[in-house]
Amino acid sequence: MPSRRDLIKMTPDEVDAFLHETHTMNVATIGRDGTPHLVAMWYGFLGDAPAFWTFGKSQKIKNLERDPRITCLVEAGDEYAQLRGVELVGRGTVITDTDDIIAIGLSTSQRHTGADPEASRPFVEAQAGKRLGVRIDVEKVVSWDHRKLEGRY
Repeated sequence: MPSRRDLIKMTPDEVDAFLHETHTMNVATIGRDGTPHLVAMWYGFLGDAPAFWTFGKSQKIKNLERDPRITCLVEAGDEYAQLRGVELVGRGTVITDTDDIIAIGLSTSQRHTGADPEASRPFVEAQAGKRLGVRIDVEKVVSWDHRKLEGRY
């Protein structure tokens, strides 16, 4: 008999589909004193990898330059029976290439505002000089979809 954990685990295709929905990602990096620094971020993709952009002087960037370990959580659901989520554990690679930063910004803008990428390009390009990108190089995925239990606990 499968474990409860196995019953709610998402398949790789389900994880991919969920991450491509529009959600906010909680991003945890490790602060200088070893405590988690946790922030909510809109995200997009750089190629197939989840990615976000942030101000170059942000605490997230400082933390990742010191220690590239990162954990991200994307979740949805307002009731226990509807909870879904994906935890991504890996390394945050700081992206400094302007074209890649713009690509992340356009992806994020399109996903979270529905803006036409070309219409938002002037804004994204104007912001790119102040920002860096972070590509999440995923080493481990943990997922759950309580809807698979169909109300049985």
